[in-house]
Amino acid sequence: MMGPPAHESDTKPPPGKTSLLLAGTVRELTVHADVLALLPDLATVRNCLDLAEEAAREIHGSMAAAHIGADPERMIAAPEEIDLQILRDMDENSPHQRFERIADAFEDWKRERPDRASLFLDDCRGDIERCVMTECHETALVVAPCHGNMDAQDTFYDLLFKKHKLLLVPPAGAYSGNLLGHVLIGWKPHKHALRTVVAARRWLAAADRVTVLCIDDKADGNYQRTASELLDQLGLKGDVVAVSAGGRPVGETILDFARSTGATCLLIGAFKRGYFMELLLGRITRHLLSHSTLPLMMKH
Repeated sequence: MMGPPAHESDTKPPPGKTSLLLAGTVRELTVHADVLALLPDLATVRNCLDLAEEAAREIHGSMAAAHIGADPERMIAAPEEIDLQILRDMDENSPHQRFERIADAFEDWKRERPDRASLFLDDCRGDIERCVMTECHETALVVAPCHGNMDAQDTFYDLLFKKHKLLLVPPAGAYSGNLLGHVLIGWKPHKHALRTVVAARRWLAAADRVTVLCIDDKADGNYQRTASELLDQLGLKGDVVAVSAGGRPVGETILDFARSTGATCLLIGAFKRGYFMELLLGRITRHLLSHSTLPLMMKH
């Protein structure tokens, strides 16, 4: 049994927050936001915030931001798990210090533009799974990293495989903007790909250009036909293109096509199998997560 996550906003205002703001307001805004930037790792704070801000603006929706982090003093777990979290303090400092660094980075980002003044940072520490459930259960799109510290990796796993959220993963390098300039969809007529396109419909409708890429289509053109039918059913406009991988890995073929066509965002149905089978057999999603220089929108 896991104890409830602790919210710093229950006891004191986060940095930059005035005492006039009611204690539960930040969390209420966070839970009901259309797009949520989850910030478990200092290195990806700016990319996550920039992407979330743009994703919310493109659909005329709301954005929120929340720190999320494991805290052994606020979780009920196996002794081995708690010991592992305590050992992190030697390399990464305490959970509170990790939060403070992320909060400082958030405030730096916030001060760059006056229209960000109404944004505040929620703080949820304790068990990662419970924090993810608390912060994200109503959010349409979550922006979070896939790599980084232990909190980032655990958050990514819970979002994708347990909460099945539509997830926008920032690129490893700097994000240059224009998220929906050209969205490239990697398509096969599988349920996880279908669920991803349906969940991302609002963003696809707002995109300047949409291309559905069918790699190694069947002889009867099944991939292209189902892609065109799906676009019609969702009321979306886009091009459907078929290419041959020519014996190369599919992930590599997707990235090459993205570069050649000026894609600004990739959308895929992530991990056809479950998590543990993907560790053994998965190739395409892991390749894209490791090598893509574009934001990657996905859902399991």
